[in-house]
Amino acid sequence: MLPQVEHELHKRRRSRNIGLLVVLLAFVALVFGLSVVKITQGDMMQGYDHRPRASMLPPDPDPPAPNAAPVAAPGTPAATQGVTQEANQ
Repeated sequence: MLPQVEHELHKRRRSRNIGLLVVLLAFVALVFGLSVVKITQGDMMQGYDHRPRASMLPPDPDPPAPNAAPVAAPGTPAATQGVTQEANQ
């Protein structure tokens, strides 16, 4: 059996492939590290969902007064309860 002779082209490809492997592993490590940091600091993060955030709005100097006689939404048990009580009177 003859000894295997490695061609120069294969040597260059191997070194390029090893270089590409190092670059890809560095990229994966960077993404993993950033993900870990972002997840561990998730309580401080508020996602931007194209709506105004209440935490960013200034406090209202004249907030609306609470309703003295709240009304139940139609179709809820509390709404039908009020109708039956009025009918019984």
